[in-house]
Amino acid sequence: MRPPTLTTARLVIRTVGPGDADAVFAACQDPDISRWTTVPSPYRREHARDFLERQVPEGWADETAYTFGIFLGDGRLTGMVGLTPHPPGAAEIGFWAVPEHRGRGHVTEAVVAVSHWAFAERGIDRLEWRAEVGNDASLAVARRAGFTLEGTLRSGMANKGTRRDCWVGSLLPGDVDREPATPYRPARPDADPARV
Repeated sequence: MRPPTLTTARLVIRTVGPGDADAVFAACQDPDISRWTTVPSPYRREHARDFLERQVPEGWADETAYTFGIFLGDGRLTGMVGLTPHPPGAAEIGFWAVPEHRGRGHVTEAVVAVSHWAFAERGIDRLEWRAEVGNDASLAVARRAGFTLEGTLRSGMANKGTRRDCWVGSLLPGDVDREPATPYRPARPDADPARV
């Protein structure tokens, strides 16, 4: 599919390509990005090239990954948001922020915009967010973007060869006043698996 460009009051949210290699390489030198995400560590220029020249375009072409860069109006990269579809009707969202732009709400703003796009244009009925337990910055963004924290998954993710516990949360179309593509019937409030 052809990658869209999304805009907000402050941001241009578009796919990334070879022209963004220096900015992506510089951002991925940050110890927090290395610690909390699955980017290779140490992150080398060839990693940036492979990501931008192969992985991103292939993801859009075969609709297995939708990768967006978060840019200010002047073209500076402030972060990334990625969606990985999990058919039918679900996708996982991930994100990171460039260190010097943290704390300004750019990633939250972009996550909201990408979420609305996923619901409206891709027919997604459940966006799932996961972060390793302890990644408080990611948790704060997810909460500000409207995600509901659902719990902790033991050994719920792998990062750099180690299974780790992770938080999981979700955002549904109805959470942002959109109609789901598929009808949703929530569980009864008294449905408790411990009583089965």
